[in-house]
Amino acid sequence: MAFALNTYMAPDFECTTFENAPDVVMKRVAADGVAPENYHAMSIFPEYFKIDGQWHLAEESRMDCVPVWEDGRVHVREFRHLRVGDLVICGRQETGEEGIYVHPDGFRTAEAMAERFAFRQNRSRETAYSKVYDDLYELLKYERDNGYIVWVMGPAFAFNGYSREAFARVVEGGYAHAVLAGNALATHDLEAAYLGTALGQDVNTQMNMAGGHYNHLDTINKVRESGSIGAFIHKQGIDNGIMHALETRHVPYVLAGSIRDDGPLPGVYGDAYAAQDAMREHVSKATTVICMASMLHSVATGNMTPSFRVLPDGTVRQVYFYCVDIAEFVVNKLVDRGSLASKGIVTNAQDFIGLVAKGLDLL
Repeated sequence: MAFALNTYMAPDFECTTFENAPDVVMKRVAADGVAPENYHAMSIFPEYFKIDGQWHLAEESRMDCVPVWEDGRVHVREFRHLRVGDLVICGRQETGEEGIYVHPDGFRTAEAMAERFAFRQNRSRETAYSKVYDDLYELLKYERDNGYIVWVMGPAFAFNGYSREAFARVVEGGYAHAVLAGNALATHDLEAAYLGTALGQDVNTQMNMAGGHYNHLDTINKVRESGSIGAFIHKQGIDNGIMHALETRHVPYVLAGSIRDDGPLPGVYGDAYAAQDAMREHVSKATTVICMASMLHSVATGNMTPSFRVLPDGTVRQVYFYCVDIAEFVVNKLVDRGSLASKGIVTNAQDFIGLVAKGLDLL
């Protein structure tokens, strides 16, 4: 069956409630990085604001940020990006009383809205995921040419030769438009390509190599000597793995550093806020986000991903969000964001990516 997006049902702004609603209250920022009293904080849902008698949708939204009226449209900014003079929308009521309307049911089907009680709504190791996988394959086939697929990855894939190859095939097949990860994923993937190990363990046999605990450090050192990941891949004749696929396919990636990092590799963001800005550049274009085996990266990405995207032609479409992890806690933490598009899969991430590659006929 061909994939079809859910139709967005916009609010009926001709009804009395919206017609009689007042314009929003707006206040100027008095100090850089500080929102005015009673500022409005955004959610993951479409939000409309009444300004000069017209309702305006905040098109590029982010949870826990503030709406700013500028140049005839609503911009959504992190507190740290607020500047003196910015005109911030204020108000805490979200059903129209203050000229603010949060619209959580825009993509919800009539069947879903009618079903208020149902079993097995959370994700667990007992959940059957066959239908979820089938839907994901069709979604990815659609998104390859019609959307922007962002993968958020922990280092688990780099510890196994099969999963490295599976994700490389996904990238080569055009099913990745951006990758968000950390220093560890790139380090251990490059270690596997360069020395055949990840943290000194053979990626195919899982045998520990003598002196292998030096391997990731030697790899980082060689990459730093080369000046960049791309230069290292070229200089060492690397022809396999995730980073090789990303570099050769020119798929952008953001490597956000952490306090634990060795090295780090060239290109890793050491400034957390610079990394966040770089990640948001891709999240702001994302139509499907798949987070795998990285709780902190998954939560960070989830916090900046709205449940919708406004396309260039003005169409409002759903953003699909998946969280894949062996831990039920991580999966349900992301699903509990409240997004109707969020789906959790409790499984080994290496098995997951193998099934995805096979489901897309890439292996």
